[in-house]
Amino acid sequence: MKTTAWGSQGLEASIEGLGAMGMSAFYSGRDDEESAATLRRALDLGVSLIDTAEMYGPFLNEQLIGRTIGDRSDEYALATKTGVEIGDDGSRGGPNGSPAYLRKALERSLRNLGRETIDLYYIHRVDPSTPIEETFGAMGEFVAEGKVRYLGISEASPETIRRAHATHPLTAVQTEYSLFERSPEVNGVLDTTRELGIEFVAYSPLGRGVLTGRIASTEDLDADDFRRASPRFSDENLAANLSVVDKVRALAEQKGVTPGQLALAWVLHQDGVVAIPGTKRRTYLEENVAAADVELTADDLAALDAAAPVGVAAGERYPDEALKGLTI
Repeated sequence: MKTTAWGSQGLEASIEGLGAMGMSAFYSGRDDEESAATLRRALDLGVSLIDTAEMYGPFLNEQLIGRTIGDRSDEYALATKTGVEIGDDGSRGGPNGSPAYLRKALERSLRNLGRETIDLYYIHRVDPSTPIEETFGAMGEFVAEGKVRYLGISEASPETIRRAHATHPLTAVQTEYSLFERSPEVNGVLDTTRELGIEFVAYSPLGRGVLTGRIASTEDLDADDFRRASPRFSDENLAANLSVVDKVRALAEQKGVTPGQLALAWVLHQDGVVAIPGTKRRTYLEENVAAADVELTADDLAALDAAAPVGVAAGERYPDEALKGLTI
């Protein structure tokens, strides 16, 4: 696995990380044993960035990572997130970027991870009631104390990114990005990260699994799978989106790769972009890792642009209430 500079502040990691969310939250079929094996296999394959958050579980995902690969912490950078209020009992509130909550969350994450330092600490969602300068002023104190190495923000607008970066330099901006979700190309976020030397970290680079070609209908999703509430997975919208997947599959067959590998390779070929595809199974991990070696020509990229242009996906990427908290 190739490594690269993540942003311009000094962090280096593999061009493809591992998103660990689905091991403990939102997707059905939790299997800690297989998830642990997947985490270990990722490190064996050279994946050197593991991405989690306190709200995944809550806390369960950080704890899983800590007990499974905590003894291999010199082999990878650990990214986790805060900024959505979680009670000690696991109850979830709204965005909270106050210094007091951030301090509590940091100490709790360090305990759950069994670490003294977090490599990359993100604000998961922007708190509209707390000035971003106040939030990142507190985060900067964590860096000065040696408890955090680098800072990031998730799902923020260009203006908020600039204000946060001016308060304390950002290493990464994490946002959904895939052949199905290309809005960062037109809403100014990608332009901003490239201008400021901040790494753009694409989550859900496989369109929440649709671009793998393994989902044919909502019936393929378990009853408690959060995607059942996603507008893009409604029967009508999914049918339209699968027609795009068919085009990607045809191009993948020409390249001798899977649709998911082609879609992931497309993300990795974008300037200033790395990806954190998520999985809890070794089989899919190995497929995703192999995508990092897929070379795309200018013609390949043009064909994918034509198959999945900006705005191609049917349906919003989140339900209405969740959309309100994005790109503030």
